[in-house]
Amino acid sequence: MKKLHFIDKLIYILNSILAVLLLLSYLLPYISPKNIPIFAILSLFAPLLIAVNLFFVVYWLLRLKKQFLLSTLILLVGWSFNSTFYKISGKNNSENNDISVMSYNVRMFNHWKWIDNDSVPNRIFDFIKTKNPDILLFQEYYRIKNNPIKYPYQFINTKKDSGKIGLAIYSKFPIINKGSLDLKNTANNIIFVDIKRENDTIRVYNLHLQSLQLNTEKENFGQENSEKLVARLKESFKKQAQQTETFLAHQSSWKGKTIVGGDFNNTSYSWVYKQIASNKKDAFVKAGKGFGNTFNYWFPLRIDYILTDETATIQSFEVIPEKNSDHYPILSKIKW
Repeated sequence: MKKLHFIDKLIYILNSILAVLLLLSYLLPYISPKNIPIFAILSLFAPLLIAVNLFFVVYWLLRLKKQFLLSTLILLVGWSFNSTFYKISGKNNSENNDISVMSYNVRMFNHWKWIDNDSVPNRIFDFIKTKNPDILLFQEYYRIKNNPIKYPYQFINTKKDSGKIGLAIYSKFPIINKGSLDLKNTANNIIFVDIKRENDTIRVYNLHLQSLQLNTEKENFGQENSEKLVARLKESFKKQAQQTETFLAHQSSWKGKTIVGGDFNNTSYSWVYKQIASNKKDAFVKAGKGFGNTFNYWFPLRIDYILTDETATIQSFEVIPEKNSDHYPILSKIKW
């Protein structure tokens, strides 16, 4: 530190702060937001903290300074945590008996004109027709007259009988059971179906956990001051924790083959993800490539997931860069 120039000393201080924050982020999966909600906010920035610390490693190496060791050691400590950050090579197998599953937050088919293009709904419908998944999960689904998506079996659930916004599951396989967890005090929800495929019954969950309501196109995420923003995030993360517990209690009664998909509104560094993904396979981790970011933002945010029980084999996984929503659709092929 003594041999560093003044500017490098300031950079190293910043490096140290961000390295400590990254180290703290490794504890996030073990601390419920119900206990320390403000700590959960860090989970959103864990991918950015990893990227910044990688930058510092390169910066100090190029300057031939031993200060590269700080971020290097912390990144090595978190190696097992960072396996969900970036995948160098993917997997793309295909067999006749694979089940293709797509999860897509369609942002109400652009009902409120967030994208200045009237053709967005038709572009989404055409895209779905092209990919033609066996099982299709929609979050922020919006009931549209003359919806061209045609599947032999479907379950569409809205919070109110007269409502138009909710969750939907479409299936090419018979649905023999269905239900809603009816999450309280929120517009979000979790639904499920049991599908019959040959001799197998597969439980399929579609999750849309508490929204953070961040306006990524406005300064301070559209909130007039930081205090209100932090307060809102803390409340949202507490609700996510409660919703996760509701899901886990419901899931515990099912011991068969399982697919869990949807928009968790949280990253893979969170307590929410760790709880839901426990004893499951993450399709991105097993077969994905790159950062796997599913939210249209300037740094990688993977908040949409397809998970399976441990007996499944993940044949392929992809994030498809369709810009017809603030989320990208994800598609996986699975076999048992």
